[in-house]
Amino acid sequence: MSTDGRDAKDRQLDQHRTDSTEPLTTETGVRVGNTDNSLRAGARGPTLLEDFHAREKITHFDHERIPERVVHARGAGAYGHFTTYRGLADRTTAHFLRGPGVTTPVFVRFSTVAGSRGSADTVRDVRGFAVKFYTEEGNYDLVGNNMPVFFIQDGVKFPDFVHAVKPEPHNEIPQAQSAHDTLWDFVGLQPETTHMMMWLMSDRALPRSYRMMQGFGVHTFRFVDAEGRGTFVKFHWRPLLGTHSLVWDETQRVQGKDPDYNRRDLWESIERGQFPEWELGVQLVEEEDEHAFDFDLLDATKIIPEEQVPVQPVGKLVLDRNPDNFFAETEQVAFHTANVVPGIDFTNDPLLQARNFSYLDTQLLRLGGSNFQQIPVNRPVAPVSDNQRDGFAQHRVHRGKTSYFPNRVGGGCPALAEEGGYHHYTEKVEGQKIRVRSESFADHYSQATLFYNSLADWEKEHLRAAFRFELGKCEELEVRQRVVANLNHVDHGLAVNVAEGIGVVPPSAEDGTPNHGRSSPALSQANTTFGSLVGRQVAVLVADGVDGQAASALKDSLVAEGAVVELLAARDGAVRTEDGGAVTVDRAYTTVSSVLYDAVAVLGGTECAVTLSGDGTARHFLLEAYKHHKPLAAIGAGGSLLTAPPLPEGVAGPVTDETRSTMGVVKSGRAGDDLITEFARLVGAHRFWARPTSTIPA
Repeated sequence: MSTDGRDAKDRQLDQHRTDSTEPLTTETGVRVGNTDNSLRAGARGPTLLEDFHAREKITHFDHERIPERVVHARGAGAYGHFTTYRGLADRTTAHFLRGPGVTTPVFVRFSTVAGSRGSADTVRDVRGFAVKFYTEEGNYDLVGNNMPVFFIQDGVKFPDFVHAVKPEPHNEIPQAQSAHDTLWDFVGLQPETTHMMMWLMSDRALPRSYRMMQGFGVHTFRFVDAEGRGTFVKFHWRPLLGTHSLVWDETQRVQGKDPDYNRRDLWESIERGQFPEWELGVQLVEEEDEHAFDFDLLDATKIIPEEQVPVQPVGKLVLDRNPDNFFAETEQVAFHTANVVPGIDFTNDPLLQARNFSYLDTQLLRLGGSNFQQIPVNRPVAPVSDNQRDGFAQHRVHRGKTSYFPNRVGGGCPALAEEGGYHHYTEKVEGQKIRVRSESFADHYSQATLFYNSLADWEKEHLRAAFRFELGKCEELEVRQRVVANLNHVDHGLAVNVAEGIGVVPPSAEDGTPNHGRSSPALSQANTTFGSLVGRQVAVLVADGVDGQAASALKDSLVAEGAVVELLAARDGAVRTEDGGAVTVDRAYTTVSSVLYDAVAVLGGTECAVTLSGDGTARHFLLEAYKHHKPLAAIGAGGSLLTAPPLPEGVAGPVTDETRSTMGVVKSGRAGDDLITEFARLVGAHRFWARPTSTIPA
């Protein structure tokens, strides 16, 4: 192409380029003076539909990707049921919550937020936890996350946040990662993100399994009883297996070894009949106590500490059936925060108000028009009778002459519901039309400090390392410095630690906010449920000459408690036992990795131990599991693999009661009941954070 030709092409492209030095405008060129707050009736009032800027901004954002979801693109789902423990008829008219023993079918979709459909499962990210209840009064969607707070307070900022966390537009790098300049530039300039960033840098962003992940409704919703009285409500999902996480180094390796790690875990657990279970709990706040807290109930960046308002269990969710077709069901399921049933209503939370617009708008584009509710996975079990007609993908065959109301030609059908109709909560609303956020939303740090104070020492260590890693990936030092300045209002020691790790000037204590010292123990994963072996993956390393009786005894005992035990050798097929028999190998350990297992055991005979000791892959398998704080067991001569450097002296030497409880290692001359029982206890304890790992090579 000639120079003149290139110049002409450049001039043509220039017509479609925007000049970032110009003031912010709408698509019609109207200058915008405030893009941080939606137009609302009063500082705490509902968002107004006439806010053309917010609607244009969100609509454009919702339509940026086709056909993949803009956010939460990568997901996995399953069918199941929800059964109430007790009735909440004194709080809500919602039929599926009114009495004990009411069972409702559900579809649940778990997801990551930032990555594309092709990204990995174990990235550092928020996880979606969306539940569609097929109730007899219509579909109710509880669309939540595995973290109880969110990044922003007003939905008009959602496009900005997602644009910041997505791959940078000039080079589409990095994929499904938050460790880059644009995200942290946004975070440093928006202090309201601070609380959520503390959660994102914690182990909560690295769930071991969807089965071991909490869920939250995030927003404050409203129950409405038969008399029209309201009660504020927060929703919590608690996994019966406890809330457990991976470690960062492990997650990065899993991304290469099995990018479908969480998706596969969910699918296989259901196929095994080990159905994932969660308990639904609610926090209830009387209407008259709306302003009784030192934060605003309408602020989605805040939690209600459980010590102030306990979580009351109301029912259990069980997932017991995998989809038949991923695209038809998991990919086409459409959730919407405004899919509510009588007895459940919204509040004036400005983030929730925007979501109530955004979700429907998104589905209209993604699923090809307004008839997406007719897709089987989205169809309600309640009968549908309306005057909506035609459009793309219309599957209903409507009969009769009328599609309007009122009518006489059609016999007045469909008629208005005389009973059971949805009635919005009656609330007085008044205020000036303004783009202003309530002053009650202005505290961006105290709950971030509460979260940090609530963590165990090992959780704090992981969080500090996460901040160092993420900010260390930012090329702009100014971005790093600004985030550290924000952290100085959370905890001075945290800010200094992070600053020292990323090469910026540590802030002074005088420039920060003193730590208030309050904590909420319920926020720490150290206080979750432990002990269950259900679905825990245990690797047992074997070779020719293995103690076959020990292999059978260990496997049978752990499987009886719900663990998934696999015998791994250097090759597939079978290995010879020391008494001349054979045991079947489940996998070659060259095709898997220790990061795919929760615990590792090494078996004796002498020949087996010598072979494994001379195999670098087997030694690395064990060392890596040790580095990631996983339980270890060595039986008979297999203990020789634990006696050589670079394992610390406490492991190489005799195992005492003290080292067993802190190091998570058990050794014995044979696979007796005592050893198996103790190893099972260690597996149920998840990880052993007191174990020294600094001398273990990467």
